[in-house]
Amino acid sequence: MSARSTRLSSLSASFPAHNEEDNVGPMLADLLAALPDFAERFEIIVVDDGSRDRTFERASEVAKQDPRVRVVRHEVNQGYGAAVWTGLTSGTLDYAFFTDGDRQFDVRQIGELIPYVDDYDVVVGYRVNRQDNAVRKLNAHAWNWLIRLLLHVPVRDVDCAFKLFRRSALQGVRIESGGAMFSSELLARLVARGSRVVEVPVKHLPRETGRSSGGNLRVIARAFRDLFQLYGDLRKEGVR
Repeated sequence: MSARSTRLSSLSASFPAHNEEDNVGPMLADLLAALPDFAERFEIIVVDDGSRDRTFERASEVAKQDPRVRVVRHEVNQGYGAAVWTGLTSGTLDYAFFTDGDRQFDVRQIGELIPYVDDYDVVVGYRVNRQDNAVRKLNAHAWNWLIRLLLHVPVRDVDCAFKLFRRSALQGVRIESGGAMFSSELLARLVARGSRVVEVPVKHLPRETGRSSGGNLRVIARAFRDLFQLYGDLRKEGVR
């Protein structure tokens, strides 16, 4: 068996942050401590998605002290997917990684994804022992089944916020969804372009502070609207 990569040439790591003033400083500290072990060069991009607390100020304080950290600000809240996409497309280095800013993943698990970049364009985490309530787990199971059925995305946990991409795979991709459908659309379009995708298990940790908006009924309704819009678009494009 040939040797597998354990370090990347260069990496842009990003995460969205909406009202995460208690998490953004520790999250940046986690990444700054971990990434030197996994990339020759790296940058960290925080996307403040219209926060109304001190998220932007706290992230900016770190950026002033460390040139490897950049803060991109959405003046008004544009939604989770839009914030993630801003982070991914703001990077310039060979590989792009994103996770969430709520510290529900040990960022050192990126070391579990890196060995697969030799053979795949996209390395997708899937949550082991997911730390959500039973209703959210059931909803996620049904959602993932629907995404596999309609969009032919070959993953079991499409919304897991722990993904690593070759920069070249993202170039030229057009994303319409700025909400909860973002990951489904991104993976569907990458698969349609012939990108090679693999899943890797990652541990999921309980949220210690802050609050998720993923269960919001408006967010869910928008996701279903965007799903059927994307399904129709892909059929028109001859992909589905």
